[in-house]
Amino acid sequence: MNFESARKIADAVLYEGYVLYPYRASSSKNRLRFQFGILAPRQWSNSGGCEQWWMSTECIAEAHPDARVSGKVRFLQMQHRTVEEANSNSFRAVESLDIDGKLFASWDEGIEREVDFEFPISAEAPEREIRLEFLAARAIEPIRNLHGSVVARVVREMLALNGVIRFATLAVGDRLVKLTIRIENETPWPELASGRDEALRGSFIGVHTLLAIADGNFVSLTDPPDYARAAAAQCCNVRTWPVLVGESGTGDMLLSSPIILQDYPAIAPESPGDLFDGTEIDEILTLRTMTLTNQEKREARATDDRAAAIIDRADAMPPEMLDELHGALRAVASPPPSTDAPWWGPGADSSVSPETDSVEVNGVSVRKGCRVRLCPGARRADAQDMFLEGRVGTVEGVFVDVENRNYVAVTLEDDPAADLYQAQGRYLYFSPDELEPLAESAS
Repeated sequence: MNFESARKIADAVLYEGYVLYPYRASSSKNRLRFQFGILAPRQWSNSGGCEQWWMSTECIAEAHPDARVSGKVRFLQMQHRTVEEANSNSFRAVESLDIDGKLFASWDEGIEREVDFEFPISAEAPEREIRLEFLAARAIEPIRNLHGSVVARVVREMLALNGVIRFATLAVGDRLVKLTIRIENETPWPELASGRDEALRGSFIGVHTLLAIADGNFVSLTDPPDYARAAAAQCCNVRTWPVLVGESGTGDMLLSSPIILQDYPAIAPESPGDLFDGTEIDEILTLRTMTLTNQEKREARATDDRAAAIIDRADAMPPEMLDELHGALRAVASPPPSTDAPWWGPGADSSVSPETDSVEVNGVSVRKGCRVRLCPGARRADAQDMFLEGRVGTVEGVFVDVENRNYVAVTLEDDPAADLYQAQGRYLYFSPDELEPLAESAS
């Protein structure tokens, strides 16, 4: 299978948090890199280390009995780069060194690793495993001054990595099979003899799995079809989140990501390139990069080739490309007739009236003034929803978005600031299926 259509989003997952603004090795922010998809050595993790050593993906496929699944496990391996200054007949490690106007910096580089696999999807297939082994490596690169003398060197070192990928299949319905893929880091490690920074050198970083199937399709776990809903509910994913990828509506590829995504995630066409800094907005981060001093930019370029590319792109970005980062409007229905009200305001469309509109919830007509119990849906990824589960609120209006989907605006009954929110029009918004009408709300 060709994974090229999914590679851009997979690479975004792989490098999320790789190098953080302001992109300098000396910045305090870059002292704690890599937040997603860390699989640390098992011994270190089990001895109290702050990162786990395994992850498990479970997903549902609908396929012919003789179908096969192919895939890739991808991650970064850390390579420690040390700049060493010549000192008489030896060398000593330094954080950075300026040689004839060129800056060299010590840094932990990321080396891409991919492990390809293929296994039968039939329920009769036995459990199997693939052993992972990447050998230790050390390379020395001399640095010469303008006179040709060796005045420093760059030493790159990688530790050996060991691990295992385990595969299992289980029939869970008519032509439905549950696939389990478990990834473990078995790299030998002296328990807690080191902290997180050192343990990262024996870790799998940004771990994710790409799966493809021929003669079948994967089932969405976010919004499974009715016939596969029970099977999907049996899946237990630990430290990973499987979503469909590729062209919207297809089911031949799946990405199991350490970052929560929606089905068919995509890189915005306006985004000119990677920024790596988790959850930042492209426009803001690009503008901030432009404001770095020349010395800071020099340090960033010396830190990592990927950081240098960010600096160069920001410096050369034309105004029209920066304007595109400001925002985009997509999939909007035909605009309403011209009025003095803004297009996004209810007053611009006489067919919409949040104050009087209603929506049916479990056979009950819900409108402004109704009391409801909040039941945030499982598809939400905001941890704040945990604190809203079961709370009682008052409906303040029924709204319709540009894709003709209903949303119900709610204020909490036990919120002492509810009156203030009502006066300012600041509400919590829920889909109708995330609400439970209370008996006295029936109309």
